[in-house]
Amino acid sequence: MKEMYTANENRYDNGMKYERCGRSGVLLPKVSLGFWHNFGSVDPYERSREITHYAFDHGITHFDLANNYGPVYGSAEETMGRLMDDDFSPYRDELFISTKAGYDMWPGPYGNWGSRKYLMASLDQSLKRMHLDYVDLFYSHRFDPETPMEETLQALVDIVRAGKALYIGISNWPLEPLRFATQYLKERDVPLLIYQGKLNMLNREPIEQGILDFCAQEGVGFIAFSPLAQGLLTDRYLNGIPADSRMSKGKFLKESMLTPELLAQLREYNAQAQSQGKTLAESALAWILAQNGVTSVLVGASSTSQLEKNLRCL
Repeated sequence: MKEMYTANENRYDNGMKYERCGRSGVLLPKVSLGFWHNFGSVDPYERSREITHYAFDHGITHFDLANNYGPVYGSAEETMGRLMDDDFSPYRDELFISTKAGYDMWPGPYGNWGSRKYLMASLDQSLKRMHLDYVDLFYSHRFDPETPMEETLQALVDIVRAGKALYIGISNWPLEPLRFATQYLKERDVPLLIYQGKLNMLNREPIEQGILDFCAQEGVGFIAFSPLAQGLLTDRYLNGIPADSRMSKGKFLKESMLTPELLAQLREYNAQAQSQGKTLAESALAWILAQNGVTSVLVGASSTSQLEKNLRCL
């Protein structure tokens, strides 16, 4: 028999800060919880419960998913469904849950990219897996150069009008298509709520490409993923590659990436952070939150202690 979860009654007085998302009524926590890793079927469910309890008890109201997060594909959303049933259904209206479609999800021509068929079918599957009637936010997960933008965007508009999502987001679209999307959605009274992009001290493309400035000017929120560059911007790799690290497994981080030049740069960032009394991770997260136009930063966590450390950036 599982112990019933009761949320901390002081969860909104625990130091979390909230930021208005562009020109909208939505306030997002400055630190949001990402389900990209650590919430799949290969991960212990009780640990997922502990992490999400800790997050919500500390004011993290935004959980970010995608159809193919896991591994295996779909299993992070299934974990979210179990969490809703076991713990969070009484708190549904205090949560801001997002999911996405755009990368490969199932075999054949309709399980990838940006067609109306894929986006609509994928969201229907996501809602079933998460045991939800709707998501707060649904994203086009990446730009599809082959599908007409109007088809992708109209599918997003119709998803909102069907009540399956309250808001629309875009992730990993280049600036010019983003401009088109922002205007298209505005003209149909489904304004773009937020852009999700990779931003960290080692990868500043949204700044360099003008995406962050554009979002700030247009009243579109911005949420940063991979803020710690998959763990590079922590103390984990300052003295080499630990045997149990993500880099040693080599799926998303390759050992060849840790060049002498990069290691020197990481050590320099670490020295700067220490001189301010911070860890490298705290400093890296605070740097993102200080950028004009940034609403929130998405952190992953494999333990409550890791999440607690990440929250120190506030």
